[in-house]
Amino acid sequence: MRVLFASTGGAGHITPLLPFAAACRRAGHEILLVGPPGLTATAEREAIPFAPGALPPEAETGPVWAQIPHLSSVEAERLVIGRIFATLDVRAMVPAMRAAVGGWQPDVIVREPAEFASAVVADEQDVPHVQVAVGLIAAHQQITGMAAPAVEAWRAGLPARIAAAPYLTLFPPSFDSGHGPDPSPTHRFRPPQPVPGPLPDLWPGDERPLVYVTFGSVAARIPTAAPVYGLALEAVADLPARVLLTTGHGVGAGSLVPPGPHVHVAAWVPQADVLARASVVVCHGGSGTTLGALTAGVPLVVTPLFADQPENARRVAALGVGAAVAPRDDGASTSAIDPADLRRAILGVLDDPAPAAAARRMADEIATLPLPDGAVPVIAATAGRRRAVR
Repeated sequence: MRVLFASTGGAGHITPLLPFAAACRRAGHEILLVGPPGLTATAEREAIPFAPGALPPEAETGPVWAQIPHLSSVEAERLVIGRIFATLDVRAMVPAMRAAVGGWQPDVIVREPAEFASAVVADEQDVPHVQVAVGLIAAHQQITGMAAPAVEAWRAGLPARIAAAPYLTLFPPSFDSGHGPDPSPTHRFRPPQPVPGPLPDLWPGDERPLVYVTFGSVAARIPTAAPVYGLALEAVADLPARVLLTTGHGVGAGSLVPPGPHVHVAAWVPQADVLARASVVVCHGGSGTTLGALTAGVPLVVTPLFADQPENARRVAALGVGAAVAPRDDGASTSAIDPADLRRAILGVLDDPAPAAAARRMADEIATLPLPDGAVPVIAATAGRRRAVR
């Protein structure tokens, strides 16, 4: 079986696909990744054959991004999803996608919900496809709903055919509730957990709880989100705990000054190593970080920035696996987050055993789900529908 994996360039979009790609490879199937050039490093690291496409030119995307700071969060999401993901990205990627599908002849395409070029080409060439969630079903419904007019313009009736494709997700059912009906059919799996390695002794002699602060891979590059790093450092300045803040590679070296020896700032530390020792994760509510913390049984403090993060924060608070901290002006700007509110939330989760117990129960639920290897028969059955009509 030949399985083509398709993704946009964001880490939060490609990462959920990787366990399923690895599972297909372990089962002896051929795999190919198709996406924008920015995925080259990921493909090389994972040793996945890669067919790069293109990104839309800055002359097209720049005016769109320039509008974002002046829009409400809903208007901004609608513009990004409809204009960039479902229009400009598709136009840029379709030539490479047609070449890959026509030349490599995959039996099935496995795509993430914000990548629409593969759906367009799959529909053109009658290749079945499978969807992999990049967040909660609520986020999936938002992406597909906001993209529907643009997708319909590419291929009449395509939104309905996308909705009918099998849906694979790494989120457990209890966290993924609070939405409409599940996509049908939905198949749930658990994320594979790497064996944690040692964490450098950055706080010699300090045995206080470890607070892990991270805001993902793109926040530092977004003007309305970037202030969250300074606000977080202010919140933990006198926190009675060890603190590790990771910045990703969008923050200049030395630009964030730790407010004391109990705070260590690093560009990157293997997440599994930190989660094995953390008492609380302070984050933006990105799906990857949220799911990683819950899989490890670590409670969260979430201060959402954009995209699906507000919904993830609501689920964290509603299920008692942590706390949510919203901007005091209802989200017009990240800079409206009060460091005192964030500090109180962190202390509340550290001092109250209930969130940690709820997070451990969530981890137990996740552990009952099958590994992504169980998705291979679903993918193969989907591919089989094409072979049956050949």
